[in-house]
Amino acid sequence: KSRKSKRTKRQEFELREAPSLGGVSVPRGDGNTVVRLRRGASIADFADKINASPGNLVTVLFHLGEMATATESLDEATFTILGDELGYKIQVVSPEDEDRELLEGFDIDLDAELDEEGDDVLEARPPVVTVMGHVDHGKTRLLDAIRKANVGQGEAGGITQHIGAYQVSAEHEGIERKITFIDTPGHEAFTAMRARGAQVTDIAILVVAADDGIMPQTIEALNHAQAAGVPIVVAVNKVDKEEANPAKVRQQLTEYNLVAEEYGGDVMFVDVSAKNNMGIKELLDAVLLTADAGLDMRANPNKDARGVAIEAHLDKGRGSVATVLVQSGTLRVGDAIVAGTAYGRVRAMLDENGENVTEATPSRPVLVQGLSSVPRAGDNFIVTEEDRTARQIAEKREAAERNALLAKARKRISLEDFTKALEDGKVEALNLIIKGDVSGAVEALEESLLKIEVDDSVQLRIIHRGVGAITESDVNLATIDNAIIVGFNVRPDTKARERAAREGVDVRFYSVIYNAIDDIESSLKGMLKPEYEEKQSGVAEIREVFRSSKFGNIAGVIVRSGTITRNAKARVIRDGIVLADGLAIESLRRFKDDVTEVRTDFEAGIGLGKFNDIQVGDEIETTEMVEKPRD
Repeated sequence: KSRKSKRTKRQEFELREAPSLGGVSVPRGDGNTVVRLRRGASIADFADKINASPGNLVTVLFHLGEMATATESLDEATFTILGDELGYKIQVVSPEDEDRELLEGFDIDLDAELDEEGDDVLEARPPVVTVMGHVDHGKTRLLDAIRKANVGQGEAGGITQHIGAYQVSAEHEGIERKITFIDTPGHEAFTAMRARGAQVTDIAILVVAADDGIMPQTIEALNHAQAAGVPIVVAVNKVDKEEANPAKVRQQLTEYNLVAEEYGGDVMFVDVSAKNNMGIKELLDAVLLTADAGLDMRANPNKDARGVAIEAHLDKGRGSVATVLVQSGTLRVGDAIVAGTAYGRVRAMLDENGENVTEATPSRPVLVQGLSSVPRAGDNFIVTEEDRTARQIAEKREAAERNALLAKARKRISLEDFTKALEDGKVEALNLIIKGDVSGAVEALEESLLKIEVDDSVQLRIIHRGVGAITESDVNLATIDNAIIVGFNVRPDTKARERAAREGVDVRFYSVIYNAIDDIESSLKGMLKPEYEEKQSGVAEIREVFRSSKFGNIAGVIVRSGTITRNAKARVIRDGIVLADGLAIESLRRFKDDVTEVRTDFEAGIGLGKFNDIQVGDEIETTEMVEKPRD
């Protein structure tokens, strides 16, 4: 008992000494001490860096108005608050640095190898060209003309919704040269995918329709290409149309620092017609001239391959497949590979024509089979010596991404805010599960949906996203979290369909991305609490007052306008002044019959319950609450 009282007194003393820290002992920094933390780090990770007890840091955070467990992933803002209180500067490691440090732990140094490569090991490689521009300006049609294939007819709504990569041959100055093309979608919802297209490319072809001119996504694509620092060749398409004005396009683009060679600039403009195969050879020549003039297109093919996953999807017969672009080294069948959080051994490689290839040299796009899962579009891939190394790297990346996602999803809210939100009933959330056929589309759809702003009272939460068919486990998750499943170019399997029907899970299917965005935005607006306004439904004039010992005073009325309905809300007006409000039409009769409503110019008897102060000449006005439509 004495020990207990002493401990209590000691705690009280500490609480008086350090009230801001919740009465706990924590090592303090000097205000300039930098603590580096990975994305999605927990209090336990922070405690380990400063040699403190995780439990003590949880207490400190609680006194700062934040609730968290020792192992919960926290966002940067929360760590900043905690660091400021304890005298530390928090520095969250960027994803690139985090991945670089992770690979260094496996003795893989990407930067060192690049620095060591000299002219003796570097060999010429084909240029990688990205086709960019506004939707419906003819990007895919232009690629069709270049590679003599028809892709556009297979796309929903005529819009390219996947990134594709193809290699073509072109004769330039008597020499057969290869060019790799990347086709990025043009719709604005695919900004993230288009940005990745610019990051892996050497040259960007900006497609502008001669009859349409500069459009919002033209500028967007231009910004991505300029941000990536790549030279641009402008293809002025649809010049065969009567209303085409190629000169206007050249003039408009001068405002964005793209000055045509004929105007004294350094940007090559080529007039083309993808429909009539006009100007295609000139465009390819312009690409190769631009590449030869200002780019060092060389890579070392004699080492383990490195590159980027351009696109990936789940194939019913072949499992996880990814379109990868080799940037250096040579990728061979049988190599152990890790791409983002996916790993495996290359079982087979296919080119753009579906034919098997045994190796892929720099700038070569190939379809790789054998991965454990579907990587994301834009994930870097590397070849490792052993399968085990690839698996360990993938698992560590997955853990880091999961923690970062948890930190991002964690909504910071103080105790006071949380209690008030619960009391007011303001916490509303629309939970979504997104499944798509390819990872780039899923990610683009997620980013677009998270940008929807409706009202502070409604939240949009994406609790799961993935590539492939909608499975029974997706339906189970939707059942538990009351979520809607959004399927983008995918369908549920038989078990999932039956389970969804049995559990009443809402599953929506889309093939065009902006239809999905419109529907979800409408759903969010539907979740907003409705706003009502009062509307007059009827007015009756009292012609006579009947006394009843059982029912009180009964008003004999004639309905002047609208309809008087039984149980409707009512008020009594005398000489233009509201005498009583908040009443109800408790009884409504015509002659000896009870009725539910009486229309204009008909007579009736009205009972207002216990309210008896009525006179001849008074008006009884009934109202109803009508929902106001939202903008």
